[in-house]
Amino acid sequence: MSEVSIPLGRHVDYPTTYDASLLVPIARSNGRSEIGITTPLPFIGHDRWHAYELSWLDGRGKPHVATATICVPADTPNLVESKSLKLYLNSFNSTAFDSYQDVRDRIIRDLSNAAGGDVAVTFGLPPVDRRGPAILLDTLETDITCYGPPNAKLLEVDATRGDVEETLTSELLKSNCPVTGQPDWARVTISYRGAALDHASVLRYLISFRDHCEFHEQCVERIYVDLLTRAAPSMLSVEARYTRRGGLDINPWRATPGTPAPAAARDERQ
Repeated sequence: MSEVSIPLGRHVDYPTTYDASLLVPIARSNGRSEIGITTPLPFIGHDRWHAYELSWLDGRGKPHVATATICVPADTPNLVESKSLKLYLNSFNSTAFDSYQDVRDRIIRDLSNAAGGDVAVTFGLPPVDRRGPAILLDTLETDITCYGPPNAKLLEVDATRGDVEETLTSELLKSNCPVTGQPDWARVTISYRGAALDHASVLRYLISFRDHCEFHEQCVERIYVDLLTRAAPSMLSVEARYTRRGGLDINPWRATPGTPAPAAARDERQ
């Protein structure tokens, strides 16, 4: 898909009526081929969106407001470009719908069509939660010299610790939008079982995304693949909670098949 057809990074008129054609699907295969991901996918997962600015009119013209949680399976052929999702949801603002259920059904139908698979939508947001007893990497004292491109060779195994099961987290993940160059910020949480990772090396690796331009979903898939390749854990889960932009935040999660999904939650910065 050419950048001309993507609303991100260019002026787009504010929608005045409901319009499903505003949604812009992007083939996941484009980014995955750059990472070396082929089918069958080496992971399960989803992209969980939180929508903070959803509104529409009822039959008498009275506005209603709501929040919503949108879950797009990682095995759908397309991701939905973020600004197009914002514009699509804004197109509800001046359109009358019969009920909350009608609004929800319409969003499910349109996003499922765009993603190419079954998208789940519920009203409301999950609670704010820091995900429990994770080891915070950000307090480690280590020299940083690489800010991009992401360098998987920075990842090291700590042979002195043998096999472990642990959860690591960092608030220092930053990448940039591949179209506008604007910064994207996230907390990333890595849970794994297998050969112990050197914690400082994981932090250096995550910071190597700092000047990298890539969509959120692709960044998480790249982290997953690099960890899987370098350390070969028997269980691996990678989730990133990106901060809000334009009334939306996204939380991609990828994991080894059979891994339970993390409880739906929001980060303190979202």
